[in-house]
Amino acid sequence: MIGKTHRVAASCVLLVLLAAAAAAQSATAQTGLRPGGKLIELDEDNWNLMLQGEWMIEFFAPWCPACKNLAPTWDRFARVAHDVQVQVAKIDVTTSPSLSGRFFVTALPTIYHVKDGEFRQYRGARDGDALLHFVKKAQWKNIEPLSAWKKPDTIHMSILSFFFKLSHTLKHTQKLFKDFNGRLQAEYGLPTWGSYALFAIATIFVGAALGLLLVCLVDFVYPPKKSQRQSFSESQENLVGGVEDLATEEIEDDGEADENDDEQQNSDAEEQEEDEDEDEESEEQAGDSPSQEKEADSEPEKVEKPDPKPGGDSALEKPEKTEQVRKRKPRKGD
Repeated sequence: MIGKTHRVAASCVLLVLLAAAAAAQSATAQTGLRPGGKLIELDEDNWNLMLQGEWMIEFFAPWCPACKNLAPTWDRFARVAHDVQVQVAKIDVTTSPSLSGRFFVTALPTIYHVKDGEFRQYRGARDGDALLHFVKKAQWKNIEPLSAWKKPDTIHMSILSFFFKLSHTLKHTQKLFKDFNGRLQAEYGLPTWGSYALFAIATIFVGAALGLLLVCLVDFVYPPKKSQRQSFSESQENLVGGVEDLATEEIEDDGEADENDDEQQNSDAEEQEEDEDEDEESEEQAGDSPSQEKEADSEPEKVEKPDPKPGGDSALEKPEKTEQVRKRKPRKGD
C-alpha cells in the first residue's frame, strides 16, 4: 500500500511540473505577440497596431549579419522600454515583404520611431543606452517626421507595398519552378531542352486560356448590341450591296459629268457664234464707214465747184455740208 501511495504521489508531482512548464511556455509565447510584453512581432496582418501609442520598430532579416548582432541589444531594450510606456517590435522583411515596401526599407537593419501615427527614422547609435536615452528624453522631437507622400499609411504606399508583395510571390513561384525542373531532370530523366519546351507549351496554353477568359468576361460585362451581331453570310451580303451601291453612284456621277460637259460645250458654241456675229457686224460697220467717208470726201469736192450764182450762196452751203461730214466721222470709231 505504501508503495502504491508513493507512486501516485510521484505521478501527481510529475503532472504538476508538466502543467507548470506548459503554462510557462504558453506565457512566453504570448509575451512575444501581446502588447506590453517583452517583444512584439508585427506582420502584414497586425502592423496597424503601431498607429496608436509610441513604438520603436526594427526591420530585420534572418540572413542579415548586422541584424544578428543587434538582436540581443534589441531584446534588452524591449524589456527596459516597457517601463517608459514604449512598445518595442520587430518585423521580418522575408515574411512581410509588403511592409518593407510600405516603409521603403532599403537597408537592414532599419529602425523607426512611431508616435500617434507620425513616423520618424532613427539614425543614432545602436546600443541599449542610446536607444533608451532617445525615448526617455524624447529626442525624437528633434527629427522631422516623414512627409505626407512617404507616410506608410497612405494609398500610394499601399500600392507600392502590393508590388513588393507581388515581387516576393513571383520569386517564390520561380523557386518552385526551379525545384520542379530539377525534379523532372532527376526523377524522370527529362533533358534540359525538354523541360524548357514543356514550360513553354504550358505558358502558351495558360496565356490562351487567360485571354479567352478575359474576352468572355468583357463580352459578359459589355454585351454587343443586336444590330452588331451579324453572321458571316449577312456580312458578305452587306458587303456586296455596298459595292453595288458604290458602283451605281459612280455611274450616276459619270452621267452627270457628261451632261455637264455637253452643256458646257453648247454654251461655248453659242458664245462662239455670238462672237462671230458680233465680228461680222463690226466688219460690216467698218466696211460702211470707208464708203461713207469717200462719199463725204467726194461731196466736198463737188461743193468746191461753185455755181455761178450771185450773192455768195456757195459760201453758205459749204459749212452745212462740212458739218454733216463731221457728224458722220464718229461712226468710224464704232
